[in-house]
Amino acid sequence: MFERIAELTIRRSRLVLVVTVLVVAAMGVLGAGAFGKLLGEGFDDPASPSSRARAVIDDKFGGETNLVLLVRAAQGRVDTPAARRSAEALVADLKGEKALDDVVSYWDGNSPSLLSEDGREGLVLARVKGHDAERKENAEKVIGAYGGTYEDTLTVKAGGSAGVGNEMGPQTEKDLVLAESIAVPLILLLLLVVFGTVVSALLPLAIALIAIVGVFAELSLVGSVTDVSLFAINLTTALGLGLGVDYALLMINRFREQLAAGASVEDAVRTTMSTAGRTVAFSAATVAAALAALMVFPQYFLRSFGYSGVGVVVIAALATLFVMPALLNVLGHRVNSGRMPWAARRRTGAATSVWARLARTVMRRPAITALPVLAFLLLAASPLLGITFGTADERVLPEGAESRQVSVSLRENFDGNDAAALHVVIDRAVSKAPLEAYATRLSELDGVARVETATGVFADGGTEPTGPGNPALGRPEAQQLNVVGDLTPKSDEAKDLVADVRSAAPPAGTHPLVGGADAELVDSNASIGGRLPLAVGLIAVTTFVLLFLFTGSIVQPLRALVLNLVSLGATIGAMTWIFQEGHLSGLLGFTPQPMETSMTVLMFCVAFGLSMDYEVFVTSRIKELHDLGEDNESAVADGLGHTGRIVSAAAVLIAVSFFAFGTAEISFMQLFGLGSGLAILIDAIAVRGVLVPAAMRLLGRSAWYAPPFLRRVHGRIGLSEAGPDTASGTAAAEREPVGGPGR
Repeated sequence: MFERIAELTIRRSRLVLVVTVLVVAAMGVLGAGAFGKLLGEGFDDPASPSSRARAVIDDKFGGETNLVLLVRAAQGRVDTPAARRSAEALVADLKGEKALDDVVSYWDGNSPSLLSEDGREGLVLARVKGHDAERKENAEKVIGAYGGTYEDTLTVKAGGSAGVGNEMGPQTEKDLVLAESIAVPLILLLLLVVFGTVVSALLPLAIALIAIVGVFAELSLVGSVTDVSLFAINLTTALGLGLGVDYALLMINRFREQLAAGASVEDAVRTTMSTAGRTVAFSAATVAAALAALMVFPQYFLRSFGYSGVGVVVIAALATLFVMPALLNVLGHRVNSGRMPWAARRRTGAATSVWARLARTVMRRPAITALPVLAFLLLAASPLLGITFGTADERVLPEGAESRQVSVSLRENFDGNDAAALHVVIDRAVSKAPLEAYATRLSELDGVARVETATGVFADGGTEPTGPGNPALGRPEAQQLNVVGDLTPKSDEAKDLVADVRSAAPPAGTHPLVGGADAELVDSNASIGGRLPLAVGLIAVTTFVLLFLFTGSIVQPLRALVLNLVSLGATIGAMTWIFQEGHLSGLLGFTPQPMETSMTVLMFCVAFGLSMDYEVFVTSRIKELHDLGEDNESAVADGLGHTGRIVSAAAVLIAVSFFAFGTAEISFMQLFGLGSGLAILIDAIAVRGVLVPAAMRLLGRSAWYAPPFLRRVHGRIGLSEAGPDTASGTAAAEREPVGGPGR
């Protein structure tokens, strides 16, 4: 197959490039509308009790309150005559907005729960209408119209889930632009250092551009038919830059090796495709398999990363396999044009000898050299013993974000947090007496400030209402109770309250559903935890099968899985130490909080896939040399000598694209960027440089073991990197550095 692709791209190089330009232009036009179709939510399981509670509220009660407007008087209290007149005018305007429903305020009935303790702030609660995309647009219009100063007597700040979403989208775009403005110049500079020529350095960016534009178009299409998270854009850019550079680096390096060995341009393209091209295809399969596991989760936030991740891998691989050989064939020896001054001074084979010497040093005393590295990685993983998980809320935004300021004020200045209330819904008729008895039982629970019903407000286990009821909470065929707590949202105590409310005895014959932010957190963790074994199992099985087909050994896949888990454990442990325990919070500017569940799962899948990427790069060359007759130790040392420089260069380049998101203002994007970049460097340096040669030395000949029947299977359908350049005539060319032949 790879030989046929090579012949096609050689014979029709210019046609391939012209078609590519036209396709990329079309994808660019289509992808330009992607941002408008992507959403800032998707952290919940649609089948969970909290999601079902929200569905009942939407159907029977018009929907949950999702917009909280914090109204502050410019001078004095909000119930002074001047402030009241302005506030009543504001509320009247809001009630006239077609995009809003169920507008309730302190000024409607002087509800004390909607007035701050100092009397300077009052609340307006409302529901922004529409499904996800429409609600996003409606919230943007309402907040834009009413946020800020109102009639010079009030200031209005927006919070609640609609307020958070309204700020998170633009902030994501800003973070993306900043990350790209940092990553692209750095990557180009590093490519110039690695390749030593301008033309070679620009080619990987062309592949990255095709991958990114292609996935923007894909997300625009997918976003037209299903919900897609806007955060998928961040993975698209980071992974597109990384894999585009990764795959192009491997191809260009092999092509230049062939030219340096005296091969013609066309023969160099053929050899590059039959060797490096085969590795790229197989590597892409392993990365895509890891990212495809994200699609088993019901949360569209995670599924979206599966869409974008698999898409960017496939498009990057296709561009590398079709566009790159066409470019190389057209450029020929001009691929070495624009040589940088330092390239001529590079000593031939220097990079190769460093990795080869490291491998031989490790293999002379594998236990002594590997144990300190292994101990360090296990120490880095130790914070996992205290890891806790949460979901994204306003705390992921900067402290200056308006919606976050609203949340802080609700928590510190008001009696109970209405925006964080638990919503208990009973989807059937309930008479007054059992409803009030149920509300009384709920009000007795630890952490409950009050329980609001259609018939009254209950507090401290009292059997009589302490305030008027809210008729909007009652329907002939359903009832809603708002359990307002005085606990910190998303805390362990708040999660315990969810369990207590769900276990409280309901009215006879009813089965209440409990919703609200804290219930969604509990359900999200349970949902992800329930699907996680399936996702991990799929990753492990597909990885095992693919590596077996590539190596013909059942030991190599097991060794790869174990070492990957060690490096990933160290990475997630380090991120727990930083983001949960708060180390470096001052430097990075985030608020310590539990590890975001979905982002931790995403980081695991992305880092695992990229680790397998380098596994294939290294193992392919080791097996190639082993098949040529080298003993195990020589094959490992020479294989690392040939690939170590490629893997280390690729790791640094792809890590830069992820580390750039460390500048993000949204904390879980910092977590994702720093964690993924660290995982890549740990894998490329500690695992590939030390643990792999140590493990191969300790395993000896058994490293290539497979039962006889599996050897026969591999003989029929197995894959490996092999091609014309495995002959001894090109052995010298294999030792050329990435920057090209020495002078």
